Amino acid sequence: MSKIVIVFHSGYGHTKKLAEAVHQGAQHAGAHATLLPVAEVDDAGWAALEAADAIIFGAPTYMGGPSADFKKFADASSKPWFAQKWKDKIAAGFTNSATMNGDKFSTISYLVTLAMQHSMIWAGTGMMPSNTKAATRDDLNFVGGFTGLLAQSPADASPEEAPPRGDLETAKAFGARIAHVASRWNGRA
Repeated sequence: MSKIVIVFHSGYGHTKKLAEAVHQGAQHAGAHATLLPVAEVDDAGWAALEAADAIIFGAPTYMGGPSADFKKFADASSKPWFAQKWKDKIAAGFTNSATMNGDKFSTISYLVTLAMQHSMIWAGTGMMPSNTKAATRDDLNFVGGFTGLLAQSPADASPEEAPPRGDLETAKAFGARIAHVASRWNGRA
């Protein structure tokens, strides 16, 4: 059973809801998955990250990049970076913002760079986008992320209303994919 830690920040609850869907997908695929809000990363949290087979990073996109709270966690990861404690772990990431674009790719690129600095192995969504005329917001990968999971929550929607069902189902499929990739990478598949 692969161990996956989903370390994330959520400012308004939408990204937390997305993290919970990723978590659900990973667990359903047979992984031992843990949700770890960046505000709760303490000694035990750092130990869980070090023991993980895969780390999934999650941050909302604010002003064209990851939230300051997530960035604070990333900056604090310089201690494990110095010792290369996350080297060769599977890495993946997700983000959410109010608009369909919202410069989400800047956040995903930041997460990829963070993973590369830690000498991790990045895994994308492995999903084709829903890009036909018949596509709806309830379809998988409607926002069209390849490098990482992308979701959209309208600025005036509560976490009970958004992200929409299609984005949450995409998050579950993404969590399952990372569980499978981690299991295969670690010779458990």
